[in-house]
Amino acid sequence: MNKKLNLIALTSLVLSSMLGAGVFSLPQNMAIIASPLALIIGWSITGIGITFLALSLLLLNQLEPNLQGGIFSYAKNGFGNLIGFYSTWGYWLCAVIANISYLVIVFSAIGILIDTPNHIIFGAGNTWISILGASILLWIIHFLLLQGTQTASNINIITTLCKLIPLSIFIILACIIFNFKLFSTDFLGLQTKISIFKQIKDTMLVTLWVFIGLEGAVILSDKAKNPKDVGKATLLAIFIALFIYVLVTLLPFGIMSRTDLAKIKNPSMANLMTILIGKWGNIFISLGLIISVCGAYLSWTIMAAEVPWIAAKNKIFPKIFSKQNNYHVPSYALWFTNISMQIFLILIWITKIDYNKLLAIASEMILIPYFLVGAYLIKISYKKEINKLNLFIGIGSCVYSIWLLYAAGFINLLLSIILYTPGLIFLILTKIINPKILFLNKKEKLLCFVLFIIFFYALYFLSN
Repeated sequence: MNKKLNLIALTSLVLSSMLGAGVFSLPQNMAIIASPLALIIGWSITGIGITFLALSLLLLNQLEPNLQGGIFSYAKNGFGNLIGFYSTWGYWLCAVIANISYLVIVFSAIGILIDTPNHIIFGAGNTWISILGASILLWIIHFLLLQGTQTASNINIITTLCKLIPLSIFIILACIIFNFKLFSTDFLGLQTKISIFKQIKDTMLVTLWVFIGLEGAVILSDKAKNPKDVGKATLLAIFIALFIYVLVTLLPFGIMSRTDLAKIKNPSMANLMTILIGKWGNIFISLGLIISVCGAYLSWTIMAAEVPWIAAKNKIFPKIFSKQNNYHVPSYALWFTNISMQIFLILIWITKIDYNKLLAIASEMILIPYFLVGAYLIKISYKKEINKLNLFIGIGSCVYSIWLLYAAGFINLLLSIILYTPGLIFLILTKIINPKILFLNKKEKLLCFVLFIIFFYALYFLSN
């Protein structure tokens, strides 16, 4: 990476990676599962939990400055080679699936503008035309990034500003038209006939999804112009995003009823904007979504390519991924990531998986890497002079991650185990090619065997 990133660039990268497609679908995504009260409680839990997680990352970045790359090196250093590998694989796969979901929603938004009931071209972003368009966009971004990430960073700043414009206008107009009587009609969600606890629990994966990417500045910490900017950029981006998310999900309840909100097509903000300013609202938000998602896609492609590169430097992935081109771009890691994404796009065309399913899968894949961040902070807090504040933050981060694992449910947990298993096959193939890479002790080899048994159990359970 030929130039260092300043505070604005880092904040923009983190904010852009969080403010992607999800924010434009939040009104419907949340209305279908929760009441206003459940959302207020859910966002409060998420705000506190995400802050704990962010502080854990920032503390570890200060306490272990030699461990560049954060999440993956913490897992390896604290819990061994196998756990380090799995954390890396899970995070990388989450990044790949997140990127795929962005490509899907881009062409789904184009479908809103172009498709008619009798003539579906782009559909839900998983038609063959959508997949072809997504593939072309994928490789355009790929060759752009091969020329260096400073240009991509500058584009990212512009797209971040562009995405904040439609979001700000939506929030302002929603505040003007807001009807408190309508908002409070079913404040407790009694019409859902679902307990308030289950409503809160059901919001968790969605609220986590829209915050995935908060670690972007930490992952790119060695590219920061000033190391102190890493913490500032992370917390600033989180608080801006939380403010936007809360307003975007709660204000629509003052525009239409929860049952009507739950029925509208995604991106639901486009339909709400049509109510606010007429037919041009749909076009305005759809264009904002396309720009927003392209910016988020750019951020996540940078981070996704960094994962194999950092893993290779830490001797978790094959050494070839540590090579850079003349522009200091991890070219082999970028090729590996984007070829994998191309394969996923073809699978989406075959299976017709939609955005919401990709959201759930990506959110589930990142839970283990996030848990290990807090766990490592707890471990080194005991190893060094015990710092009660650090210990408290680490415990808070772990409790939040465990709560998310519980909220995700057993089925999603089994699905994530199935997706982690190809990583184990990748590890075995890597070991065959280079036996010296990633030494595993007897306990880790036994754990590999146990994970294979769990994998077959998960396949059997989900097929019945």
